[in-house]
Amino acid sequence: MATASCNFDELLAQAKRDEAEKLRSITVNKELELDFDLGNLLAYDKNPVEQRDLTGKKASDFLRSLARDNTQLLVNELWKLPTERIQEVVVAKLPEPTTPLPREKPPPKPRPPTKWEQFAKLKGIQKKKKTNLVWDETAKEWRRRWGYKRAKDDTKEWLIEVPQTADPNEDQFAKRVTAKKERVAKNELNRLRNIARAQKIKVPGAGLTPVAKQSKDELVRAAIVARTSTASVGKFQEKLPKEKLAKGAGKRRKFQPVVGDFSIEKDKQLELLKMMDSKRPKLDVTKAVNKQMREEDREEAAARNSKRGKQAGRKGRKNNVGGGGKGKGKKGGRVKPAGGQPQGRPSGGKKSKPRK
Repeated sequence: MATASCNFDELLAQAKRDEAEKLRSITVNKELELDFDLGNLLAYDKNPVEQRDLTGKKASDFLRSLARDNTQLLVNELWKLPTERIQEVVVAKLPEPTTPLPREKPPPKPRPPTKWEQFAKLKGIQKKKKTNLVWDETAKEWRRRWGYKRAKDDTKEWLIEVPQTADPNEDQFAKRVTAKKERVAKNELNRLRNIARAQKIKVPGAGLTPVAKQSKDELVRAAIVARTSTASVGKFQEKLPKEKLAKGAGKRRKFQPVVGDFSIEKDKQLELLKMMDSKRPKLDVTKAVNKQMREEDREEAAARNSKRGKQAGRKGRKNNVGGGGKGKGKKGGRVKPAGGQPQGRPSGGKKSKPRK
């Protein structure tokens, strides 16, 4: 029984030590106090670190312990802040951050002014804030200025007075709807123009054709599109004088129908299988014979040329016998008679003086 109780006491003590190691104290001692920026949840540790602690096998344990202690100090400072309870949760009020942090991306550029904003700035027009609700005399209540169930909504009128200058047979209701659609389209066009101006994109002018000068290729492409926009896709359209087809406007690829005569497809598949199954490639006899004949003709021509070269060399050697040496042959040099004096002029062209 004594041995069992001793083992039990040791196990209990070990468990307490392990629990104490897991639940370490919230008190952390540092030589130098940390600087905190609670607005950014940031802590600066100015305590020096030994080089030997950052090397070796225990470097990871040291860094983990250092991070734990600094985090504990940061949490202790957070608990000193004023708190409040929101939906059964304790929330701390963080102060304003003091450390300027760099942005990940550059700050957004200011939006360029629209055409109306430029005009208002030039004329000194200031924007006045209007209330959202106005009094409606018909309904005798306050209603919205714009949108659904707005005040003075003329679309709900069942009777419209025809102006004196208007056509009495004209539908005033349809005219009002058309005018509203035109206003909406005009506002959308102005919005797109403002976006294009901000992106520095050329905006075409009013009318059917753009003001910007078009290139030759663009004009040809426009002519091709106009030609093929007919019901017959340009089949019966006459060609203009000196008209050139645009690039890529040639014949289209033609594909065989999916449903049709299966005999043609069967023959193609069998021919493909024969080519794959054959061990030797298909031999074109005519092509092979023509190639052999060309090689033989080439060899005969080379033999004749070499034979002619040898014959020409032999004739040249025969003609040069006695004519190329010094003092020999008919041309070049001088011939000495039996008396020993040279006859004729030397190669220099001057007469030789007789010896004394």
